[in-house]
Amino acid sequence: MDVRRPISRPPARNQLPPFAALRAFDAVVRLGGIRRAAQALDIDHAAVSRHLRSLEAWTAMSLIDRTQGSRLPTEEGLRYHQQIAAAIDTIASATADLVKLADDHSLRIACVPGFAYQWLLSRLGTFEQANPTVQADLHPTEAAPDFARHEADVYIGYQPHYALPSEVPLPLLRSVDLAQPPVFPVASPDYAAKLAAIQRPDDLLPMSKLHEEDFGNWRAWFDARGVATADEDLNGPRFWHGHLTIEAARRGRGVALANHFLVADDLASGRLMELGRGLPGFERVALGSYRFVARSDRWTSPPVARFRQWLATMIRRDTEAS
Repeated sequence: MDVRRPISRPPARNQLPPFAALRAFDAVVRLGGIRRAAQALDIDHAAVSRHLRSLEAWTAMSLIDRTQGSRLPTEEGLRYHQQIAAAIDTIASATADLVKLADDHSLRIACVPGFAYQWLLSRLGTFEQANPTVQADLHPTEAAPDFARHEADVYIGYQPHYALPSEVPLPLLRSVDLAQPPVFPVASPDYAAKLAAIQRPDDLLPMSKLHEEDFGNWRAWFDARGVATADEDLNGPRFWHGHLTIEAARRGRGVALANHFLVADDLASGRLMELGRGLPGFERVALGSYRFVARSDRWTSPPVARFRQWLATMIRRDTEAS
Protein backbone atom coordinates (compact mmCIF):
# COMPACT_ATOMS: atom_id res chain seq x y z
CA MET A 1 0.00 0.00 0.00
CA ASP A 2 1.34 3.38 -0.98
CA VAL A 3 1.18 5.58 2.11
CA ARG A 4 2.10 9.17 1.41
CA ARG A 5 2.39 12.08 3.78
CA PRO A 6 -0.36 14.60 3.19
CA ILE A 7 0.81 17.68 1.36
CA SER A 8 0.26 20.83 3.39
CA ARG A 9 0.64 24.32 2.07
CA PRO A 10 2.78 26.83 3.93
CA PRO A 11 0.96 29.69 5.64
CA ALA A 12 0.13 32.60 3.39
CA ARG A 13 2.80 35.27 3.25
CA ASN A 14 0.58 37.82 4.96
CA GLN A 15 0.19 35.50 7.96
CA LEU A 16 3.87 35.41 8.90
CA PRO A 17 5.60 38.58 10.11
CA PRO A 18 9.40 38.95 9.77
CA PHE A 19 11.09 36.56 12.19
CA ALA A 20 13.66 39.18 13.24
CA ALA A 21 10.80 41.38 14.44
CA LEU A 22 9.19 38.48 16.33
CA ARG A 23 12.51 37.60 17.95
CA ALA A 24 13.08 41.18 19.08
CA PHE A 25 9.55 41.45 20.48
CA ASP A 26 9.96 38.15 22.32
CA ALA A 27 13.26 39.29 23.88
CA VAL A 28 11.81 42.64 24.99
CA VAL A 29 8.87 40.98 26.75
CA ARG A 30 10.95 38.21 28.37
CA LEU A 31 13.73 40.53 29.54
CA GLY A 32 11.62 43.53 30.40
CA GLY A 33 13.21 46.21 28.25
CA ILE A 34 14.69 47.22 24.94
CA ARG A 35 18.26 47.67 26.16
CA ARG A 36 18.33 44.26 27.84
CA ALA A 37 16.91 42.68 24.70
CA ALA A 38 19.54 44.43 22.58
CA GLN A 39 22.32 43.07 24.81
CA ALA A 40 20.90 39.54 24.65
CA LEU A 41 20.49 39.68 20.87
CA ASP A 42 23.84 41.46 20.40
CA ILE A 43 22.34 44.24 18.27
CA ASP A 44 21.90 47.98 18.73
CA HIS A 45 18.93 49.04 20.86
CA ALA A 46 17.78 51.28 17.99
CA ALA A 47 17.51 48.17 15.83
CA VAL A 48 15.30 46.53 18.46
CA SER A 49 13.05 49.59 18.47
CA ARG A 50 12.79 49.45 14.66
CA HIS A 51 11.87 45.77 14.81
CA LEU A 52 9.13 46.51 17.35
CA ARG A 53 7.64 49.31 15.25
CA SER A 54 7.87 47.09 12.17
CA LEU A 55 5.88 44.36 13.94
CA GLU A 56 3.31 46.86 15.20
CA ALA A 57 2.93 48.26 11.68
CA TRP A 58 2.59 44.75 10.30
CA THR A 59 -0.10 43.78 12.82
CA ALA A 60 -1.71 47.24 12.93
CA MET A 61 -1.71 46.88 16.72
CA SER A 62 0.13 48.59 19.56
CA LEU A 63 2.16 45.85 21.28
CA ILE A 64 4.36 47.91 23.63
CA ASP A 65 3.12 50.54 26.08
CA ARG A 66 5.36 53.58 25.61
CA THR A 67 3.45 55.97 27.85
CA GLN A 68 5.52 57.61 30.59
CA GLY A 69 8.63 55.69 29.55
CA SER A 70 7.05 52.27 30.01
CA ARG A 71 8.36 49.40 27.89
CA LEU A 72 5.87 46.82 29.12
CA PRO A 73 3.66 44.96 26.67
CA THR A 74 0.12 46.17 26.17
CA GLU A 75 -2.74 43.82 26.96
CA GLU A 76 -2.84 42.79 23.31
CA GLY A 77 0.95 42.48 23.19
CA LEU A 78 1.04 40.25 26.26
CA ARG A 79 -1.67 38.00 24.82
CA TYR A 80 0.19 37.80 21.49
CA HIS A 81 3.46 36.98 23.22
CA GLN A 82 1.86 34.18 25.24
CA GLN A 83 0.75 32.63 21.95
CA ILE A 84 4.07 32.91 20.08
CA ALA A 85 6.58 32.30 22.91
CA ALA A 86 6.09 28.53 22.94
CA ALA A 87 6.53 28.42 19.16
CA ILE A 88 9.80 30.35 19.38
CA ASP A 89 11.02 27.98 22.11
CA THR A 90 10.07 25.01 19.93
CA ILE A 91 12.02 26.42 16.98
CA ALA A 92 15.07 27.06 19.18
CA SER A 93 14.90 23.58 20.74
CA ALA A 94 14.40 21.81 17.39
CA THR A 95 17.32 23.72 15.88
CA ALA A 96 19.55 22.89 18.86
CA ASP A 97 18.57 19.22 18.54
CA LEU A 98 19.44 19.22 14.84
CA VAL A 99 22.79 20.93 15.37
CA LYS A 100 23.68 18.62 18.26
CA LEU A 101 22.96 15.49 16.21
CA ALA A 102 25.75 16.49 13.85
CA ASP A 103 28.19 17.47 16.62
CA ASP A 104 30.68 14.69 17.31
CA HIS A 105 33.45 16.94 18.62
CA SER A 106 32.21 18.46 21.88
CA LEU A 107 31.23 16.85 25.18
CA ARG A 108 29.83 18.96 28.00
CA ILE A 109 30.00 17.04 31.27
CA ALA A 110 27.99 18.13 34.32
CA CYS A 111 29.10 16.29 37.44
CA VAL A 112 28.59 16.39 41.20
CA PRO A 113 31.53 18.36 42.66
CA GLY A 114 33.03 15.67 44.90
CA PHE A 115 33.35 13.11 42.12
CA ALA A 116 34.52 15.82 39.69
CA TYR A 117 37.26 17.21 41.94
CA GLN A 118 38.46 14.09 43.72
CA TRP A 119 38.26 11.47 40.95
CA LEU A 120 37.26 12.56 37.45
CA LEU A 121 39.48 15.62 37.01
CA SER A 122 42.74 13.74 37.52
CA ARG A 123 41.72 11.01 35.05
CA LEU A 124 39.95 12.99 32.34
CA GLY A 125 43.21 13.55 30.50
CA THR A 126 43.41 9.87 29.60
CA PHE A 127 40.01 10.11 27.91
CA GLU A 128 41.14 13.20 25.99
CA GLN A 129 44.34 11.46 24.89
CA ALA A 130 42.35 8.48 23.63
CA ASN A 131 39.82 10.77 21.91
CA PRO A 132 41.83 13.75 20.57
CA THR A 133 38.98 15.00 18.37
CA VAL A 134 36.60 15.39 21.34
CA GLN A 135 36.62 18.65 23.32
CA ALA A 136 35.56 17.74 26.87
CA ASP A 137 34.27 20.51 29.16
CA LEU A 138 33.74 19.69 32.85
CA HIS A 139 31.19 21.62 34.93
CA PRO A 140 31.03 20.67 38.64
CA THR A 141 27.46 21.19 39.84
CA GLU A 142 24.96 19.77 42.32
CA ALA A 143 22.02 20.71 40.09
CA ALA A 144 21.07 18.41 37.23
CA PRO A 145 21.28 20.24 33.88
CA ASP A 146 18.31 21.04 31.68
CA PHE A 147 18.82 18.50 28.92
CA ALA A 148 15.92 19.91 26.91
CA ARG A 149 17.99 23.10 26.49
CA HIS A 150 21.22 21.18 25.90
CA GLU A 151 22.88 22.61 29.03
CA ALA A 152 25.01 19.44 29.11
CA ASP A 153 25.53 16.27 27.11
CA VAL A 154 25.92 14.03 30.16
CA TYR A 155 25.35 14.32 33.89
CA ILE A 156 27.08 12.27 36.57
CA GLY A 157 25.02 12.52 39.75
CA TYR A 158 24.85 10.80 43.10
CA GLN A 159 21.54 9.27 44.21
CA PRO A 160 21.29 8.27 47.90
CA HIS A 161 19.51 4.96 48.38
CA TYR A 162 17.56 6.36 51.33
CA ALA A 163 16.14 9.26 49.29
CA LEU A 164 13.37 9.19 46.72
CA PRO A 165 14.66 7.98 43.34
CA SER A 166 15.59 10.61 40.78
CA GLU A 167 12.91 11.06 38.16
CA VAL A 168 14.15 10.52 34.62
CA PRO A 169 11.47 11.76 32.20
CA LEU A 170 11.58 9.13 29.48
CA PRO A 171 11.88 9.04 26.56
CA LEU A 172 13.91 12.27 26.69
CA LEU A 173 16.57 10.83 29.03
CA ARG A 174 18.32 7.55 29.61
CA SER A 175 20.41 6.58 32.63
CA VAL A 176 22.60 3.83 34.03
CA ASP A 177 24.22 3.31 37.43
CA LEU A 178 28.00 3.55 37.26
CA ALA A 179 28.86 2.34 40.75
CA GLN A 180 27.46 1.76 44.23
CA PRO A 181 30.54 2.53 46.33
CA PRO A 182 30.55 1.48 50.00
CA VAL A 183 31.11 4.33 52.46
CA PHE A 184 33.17 4.43 55.66
CA PRO A 185 34.13 7.00 58.32
CA VAL A 186 37.40 8.89 57.88
CA ALA A 187 39.30 11.45 59.92
CA SER A 188 42.71 13.07 59.97
CA PRO A 189 45.39 11.22 61.98
CA ASP A 190 45.65 14.19 64.36
CA TYR A 191 41.90 14.17 65.05
CA ALA A 192 41.84 10.37 65.41
CA ALA A 193 44.68 10.52 67.94
CA LYS A 194 42.53 12.65 70.23
CA LEU A 195 39.67 10.13 70.23
CA ALA A 196 38.97 7.44 72.76
CA ALA A 197 39.46 3.89 71.55
CA ILE A 198 36.84 2.97 68.95
CA GLN A 199 35.38 -0.49 69.36
CA ARG A 200 31.76 -0.16 68.17
CA PRO A 201 29.88 2.08 65.71
CA ASP A 202 28.09 3.91 68.54
CA ASP A 203 31.50 5.07 69.79
CA LEU A 204 31.27 7.63 66.97
CA LEU A 205 28.13 9.24 68.38
CA PRO A 206 29.90 11.77 70.65
CA MET A 207 32.33 12.82 67.91
CA SER A 208 31.91 15.81 65.60
CA LYS A 209 30.34 14.41 62.45
CA LEU A 210 30.73 16.34 59.19
CA HIS A 211 27.54 16.62 57.11
CA GLU A 212 26.53 17.72 53.65
CA GLU A 213 23.15 19.47 53.40
CA ASP A 214 21.43 17.30 56.00
CA PHE A 215 21.91 14.41 58.42
CA GLY A 216 20.80 11.79 55.88
CA ASN A 217 24.13 10.05 55.21
CA TRP A 218 25.10 9.65 58.84
CA ARG A 219 21.60 8.61 59.91
CA ALA A 220 21.54 5.95 57.18
CA TRP A 221 25.03 4.74 58.16
CA PHE A 222 24.02 4.28 61.82
CA ASP A 223 20.68 2.71 60.79
CA ALA A 224 22.55 0.11 58.73
CA ARG A 225 24.34 -0.89 61.92
CA GLY A 226 21.25 -0.99 64.10
CA VAL A 227 22.23 2.16 66.02
CA ALA A 228 19.23 4.39 66.79
CA THR A 229 19.96 8.12 66.54
CA ALA A 230 18.23 11.33 67.54
CA ASP A 231 19.03 14.69 65.97
CA GLU A 232 21.20 15.63 68.93
CA ASP A 233 23.33 12.52 68.27
CA LEU A 234 24.14 13.77 64.78
CA ASN A 235 26.06 16.79 66.00
CA GLY A 236 28.51 18.54 63.72
CA PRO A 237 28.72 21.25 61.07
CA ARG A 238 27.13 21.11 57.63
CA PHE A 239 29.16 21.94 54.52
CA TRP A 240 26.52 21.23 51.81
CA HIS A 241 28.95 19.50 49.42
CA GLY A 242 30.69 16.16 49.74
CA HIS A 243 34.12 17.46 48.72
CA LEU A 244 33.91 20.14 51.43
CA THR A 245 33.21 17.59 54.15
CA ILE A 246 36.32 15.71 52.98
CA GLU A 247 38.40 18.89 53.12
CA ALA A 248 37.07 19.63 56.61
CA ALA A 249 38.10 16.13 57.69
CA ARG A 250 41.61 16.71 56.31
CA ARG A 251 41.78 19.84 58.47
CA GLY A 252 40.84 17.95 61.62
CA ARG A 253 37.30 19.27 61.95
CA GLY A 254 35.72 15.88 62.62
CA VAL A 255 34.69 12.59 61.04
CA ALA A 256 33.31 12.39 57.49
CA LEU A 257 31.66 9.60 55.55
CA ALA A 258 33.44 8.92 52.28
CA ASN A 259 33.97 6.35 49.55
CA HIS A 260 37.11 5.30 47.71
CA PHE A 261 36.36 7.62 44.75
CA LEU A 262 36.62 10.58 47.11
CA VAL A 263 39.48 9.63 49.43
CA ALA A 264 41.66 6.94 47.83
CA ASP A 265 44.57 9.36 47.42
CA ASP A 266 44.11 10.70 50.97
CA LEU A 267 44.20 7.21 52.46
CA ALA A 268 47.28 6.28 50.44
CA SER A 269 49.14 9.46 51.47
CA GLY A 270 48.07 9.29 55.13
CA ARG A 271 46.17 12.58 55.07
CA LEU A 272 43.10 10.62 56.19
CA MET A 273 42.57 7.29 57.92
CA GLU A 274 39.60 4.95 58.01
CA LEU A 275 38.12 4.60 61.48
CA GLY A 276 37.11 1.17 62.78
CA ARG A 277 38.49 -0.73 59.82
CA GLY A 278 38.36 -4.48 60.40
CA LEU A 279 36.26 -4.21 63.56
CA PRO A 280 32.87 -5.95 63.85
CA GLY A 281 30.05 -3.60 62.92
CA PHE A 282 32.25 -1.41 60.71
CA GLU A 283 31.75 -3.39 57.51
CA ARG A 284 31.47 -1.02 54.56
CA VAL A 285 27.96 -0.45 53.20
CA ALA A 286 26.74 1.34 50.07
CA LEU A 287 24.38 4.24 50.73
CA GLY A 288 23.92 5.45 47.16
CA SER A 289 24.84 5.21 43.49
CA TYR A 290 26.72 7.30 40.98
CA ARG A 291 24.45 7.60 37.96
CA PHE A 292 25.21 8.48 34.34
CA VAL A 293 22.42 10.40 32.55
CA ALA A 294 22.19 11.57 28.94
CA ARG A 295 19.55 12.33 26.35
CA SER A 296 18.14 9.24 24.68
CA ASP A 297 18.80 10.65 21.22
CA ARG A 298 22.47 11.27 22.14
CA TRP A 299 23.06 8.00 24.02
CA THR A 300 24.87 6.31 21.11
CA SER A 301 26.52 9.42 19.67
CA PRO A 302 30.31 8.90 19.50
CA PRO A 303 31.36 11.37 22.26
CA VAL A 304 28.71 10.21 24.74
CA ALA A 305 29.13 6.50 24.02
CA ARG A 306 32.94 6.65 24.21
CA PHE A 307 32.86 8.62 27.44
CA ARG A 308 30.35 6.22 29.01
CA GLN A 309 32.44 3.21 28.04
CA TRP A 310 35.64 4.88 29.27
CA LEU A 311 33.98 5.73 32.61
CA ALA A 312 32.80 2.15 33.08
CA THR A 313 36.30 0.82 32.42
CA MET A 314 38.05 3.29 34.73
CA ILE A 315 35.52 2.79 37.53
CA ARG A 316 35.81 -1.01 37.28
CA ARG A 317 39.62 -0.79 37.52
CA ASP A 318 39.50 1.51 40.54
CA THR A 319 36.84 -0.57 42.26
CA GLU A 320 38.84 -3.76 41.83
CA ALA A 321 41.98 -2.02 43.10
CA SER A 322 40.22 -0.75 46.22
